[in-house]
Amino acid sequence: MNKNAIYYLLNNTPKTKNTSLFEFANMAIAASVFNYHNSLPNYSPTPLVQLANLADHLGLKEILVKDESQRFDLNAFKVLGASFAIGRYLAEFLKLKEGDFNFSEIHEQKSKYEHITFVTATDGNHGRAVAWAAKLFGCKSVVYMPKGSSLTRLEAIKNYDADAAITQMNYDDTVAYANQKAEEEGWVLIQDTAWQGYEKIPRHIMQGYLTLLTEYMNQGPEIWPTHIFVQAGVGSLAAAILAQLCNLSNKAMPEFIVVEAQGAPCLIESKRQNKLYQVEGDLPTIMAGLACGKPSQTAWDIVNSAATAFIACDDDITRKGMRVLGNPLAGDQSIISGESGAVTLGVLFEIMSNKDFSKIKNDLNLNAESTVLLFSTEGDTDPDVYRDIVSGNSWS
Repeated sequence: MNKNAIYYLLNNTPKTKNTSLFEFANMAIAASVFNYHNSLPNYSPTPLVQLANLADHLGLKEILVKDESQRFDLNAFKVLGASFAIGRYLAEFLKLKEGDFNFSEIHEQKSKYEHITFVTATDGNHGRAVAWAAKLFGCKSVVYMPKGSSLTRLEAIKNYDADAAITQMNYDDTVAYANQKAEEEGWVLIQDTAWQGYEKIPRHIMQGYLTLLTEYMNQGPEIWPTHIFVQAGVGSLAAAILAQLCNLSNKAMPEFIVVEAQGAPCLIESKRQNKLYQVEGDLPTIMAGLACGKPSQTAWDIVNSAATAFIACDDDITRKGMRVLGNPLAGDQSIISGESGAVTLGVLFEIMSNKDFSKIKNDLNLNAESTVLLFSTEGDTDPDVYRDIVSGNSWS
């Protein structure tokens, strides 16, 4: 593995805690979001997988993975954000009590809102989640995808009755187009990135992601991580989890590492240049869910203020992560993890096993006392690509 396959920056910005920046993710809000998700039909927490033998192999105390390939029937975590944002919008439309609404209470008044159309731009998983949630509540959805998007992912979105199409634009231009169509058609934009004047719905999407850490704390209350690696496109997932952690005053703050694709390194470049930075062009990476050129403003403010470090890696790193998770050591459980889902395990594996990255390992204090929490954010959302990468039993 080339030593340039991983590029990292430590965050030297003074850390802040318990400020208004993190208030949207406080414990009371996280509890209400979890209760809402628990009201959705067929909800169940995704598994928390302990990879004890891999941890021992890499010289770590624990590796724990939240397996989001088993989130409803959607094979990805994104539905937590989309379903909460849509539910929150409909609850407000129906003038229900804030923070105390549930699926049944909304759905029984479907005739009052079924004319509403939700629209979004997506690399795949978010759009599928919006289409799923819109159909669940009885609304219409329109989904736009950037050029080069997988036809498999397009069809998966259409399976939930969405009007979906692939554009000839990159991701960020497709987001702008979805916003334009929302304004022209009177649709409701459900986008998982924020910009000036569009912050409310992205914040609700981020609040939906809080259920991931809430579930973890219910599943492994006796095991608290020393390190958390979270992948990032626009940064909403990483920022949500980080903000929630900053509200847990009774827990030690883990080292928090944000991981991106080298083909779309908008957060690490923003850190390097000390300003919000947009990566232009086609954003070449197999990690479709991370192929985003511009950070969410809200997410950037949070990760810049509290993350430990930023990492960008090439596609071979996530291929390695997919193979390691899909072909585990004897005694460890197999995890089906797609291109965007496996990148954090790939990064961890390479840092711990490749002497070229010993400085990163030392800077992040990764050692035999480290308990690492990862989120495998998607399963085989493009099955052909997954089989091509993971087939056989080799980690090479």
